[in-house]
Amino acid sequence: MRETEAMSTEPATTPTTGTRADGGGPGRTIAVLGAGGVGGLLAALLARAGHRVLVLAREESAFQLVTDGITVRSGVFGDFTATVSAAPVLHEPVDAVLVTVKGTALDEALGRVPARALGGASVVPFLNGFEHVATLRRRYPAEQVIPGTIRVESTRVAPGEIVHDSAFADIELAGPDLARAEHLAQLFRGAGLQASVADDENAMLWRKLAFLAPFAALTTRHRVSGDIVIARHRDELNAVVREIAAVAAAAGCQTDPDATVAAVRRFAPGAKSSMLRDAEAGRSLELDSILGAVLRAAEARGIPTPRLREAIAAIVSAPDVESR
Repeated sequence: MRETEAMSTEPATTPTTGTRADGGGPGRTIAVLGAGGVGGLLAALLARAGHRVLVLAREESAFQLVTDGITVRSGVFGDFTATVSAAPVLHEPVDAVLVTVKGTALDEALGRVPARALGGASVVPFLNGFEHVATLRRRYPAEQVIPGTIRVESTRVAPGEIVHDSAFADIELAGPDLARAEHLAQLFRGAGLQASVADDENAMLWRKLAFLAPFAALTTRHRVSGDIVIARHRDELNAVVREIAAVAAAAGCQTDPDATVAAVRRFAPGAKSSMLRDAEAGRSLELDSILGAVLRAAEARGIPTPRLREAIAAIVSAPDVESR
């Protein structure tokens, strides 16, 4: 891929990064690849905490972010606007790169983070699924890739405008270097997020996927929110959850199907999966990185998944769906 020529776009008034807002010492420089619902929220919270945030985005998007900042509306974190820097390509030393693009955009987006520019920075992907971790470790030093999961409902309603709808924003990190993961967890805690470190990377990723995959599949298949899935399609949900739990168990992660269904029930009325939101907006769906990953893992281990396959077939056959 041809890399865009590096061009820095600095805010008119660059925030002071010598001391964090929580008084916890010198601020860090954090690059954020993807300023959507998750990336925008994390970028804004880290910038408000006193860190210098560099958003990696197309030139027109970078200019708007630097000019207007990132505005967050949240019942948990309050309403505020954070000042950020931006550039089309990473061209300076940073402490960490948060990868928050969707799986459908990952290959193209990674052109903004040349391996030669990474230095010793941690690469922290918050993508759905698990196959992206191997992709990143083929491109960057394996020990510097610290996979993460985030449990949050956060939406970019317009460029640089984020609405955080959920009463939570919980991060879990893991990886080959647990000390590095703990250092990153402290960074997120200092910005007001809940953050913990898991000692089993595979289990961490499958725990998230065992919930996300059935939630995404059935809300998108039926074009309804999670509470309606519970009310009208409970038997189908139970079946798909148990199929995916069997795949997770074969992959080395025990999950509780009843707890997964209960987690769907706890979502606020009207809560939608990001896949359903993408379908409603006519965007490409993360079918391959979420549901395709489960199917490939099932096939490799000989686990039947007929109800999940039925749901995927229904999604793919919808006339307005574009998937990659």
